[in-house]
Amino acid sequence: MNNNHLMRIVLFVGLLAAITLAVMYRDRFDGAALEAWVRDAGPGAPLLFVVTYALAAILFLPGTVLTLAGGALFGPVMGTVYNLTGATLGATLAFLVARYLASDWIARKAGGRVKQLINGVEGEGWRFVAFVRLVPLFPFNLLNYALGLTRLRLSHYVIATAIFMLPAATAFTYLGYAGREAVAGGSGMIQKGLLALALLAVVAFLPRLIGNLRRGPMIDTETFRQRRDTEKDLLVLDVRTADDFIGEQGHIEGAINIPLEELQQRMEEICDYLEHPVAIVCRTDRRSAKAGLLLAEEGFADVHVVRGGMTKWIEAGLPVSR
Repeated sequence: MNNNHLMRIVLFVGLLAAITLAVMYRDRFDGAALEAWVRDAGPGAPLLFVVTYALAAILFLPGTVLTLAGGALFGPVMGTVYNLTGATLGATLAFLVARYLASDWIARKAGGRVKQLINGVEGEGWRFVAFVRLVPLFPFNLLNYALGLTRLRLSHYVIATAIFMLPAATAFTYLGYAGREAVAGGSGMIQKGLLALALLAVVAFLPRLIGNLRRGPMIDTETFRQRRDTEKDLLVLDVRTADDFIGEQGHIEGAINIPLEELQQRMEEICDYLEHPVAIVCRTDRRSAKAGLLLAEEGFADVHVVRGGMTKWIEAGLPVSR
């Protein structure tokens, strides 16, 4: 056993022990105790807070508690700076630890669906990091380690993390600041509370906004037919009901049928197409658009709604299977 391998084992065991202890005692990790501890640090309070935030990200401690505390301790502006710095530092350290411990092993052993997912993430690069930071599909702490197992460029990961975590960091920092002002009875409590709620509403709306941005434009029947004939990796997703799929309209040969009402629960059936082009057909564009939004929010990179769906396809005299 060489020294490098031994170091990886020691680091892994130490990290696992630290995470286990942190999770066991996480109920003691509350905002009031944290604020008192940081205040006692005097001039070194900002540095202590940033380091604590970074360690919390590594050890799977709740970042929301820290973000709210940052707003209460340092105000909306510097609180956002310190929160974002700590979160980015912690995310970077977790990324580097995972890369050092297991990325080479994953690259050698990964196959099948796991390999396809990793290739998809690496293909999008910083765009994937930006998407998952704006739309939190996965837990923040776990995602940091998971991305370290890919071959994403460190600089792209760090920059995208810092930039695209800013909206949520700003909203929750301001919420912590507004909460402190409310407890202290400061002036303008109503206005500050309303602003905090408005910022949270913007953050809550981001998944739908980003989903719309990632969803490709609508395409007409002829464009769809051409792409279907030339792009062998194109997934044709028919979101009509099963009865419609096998009924009088029939279906496009090779299409996969998952009714819109079941799509959320059956997403794993098409996860192999995460980074492939997807064309959605239905009876109505409205149902197709809803399906497109669901796929975009799940991270599908190239989703298109076929305008007119099966109705236009049949009107054009194109072949169907029954």
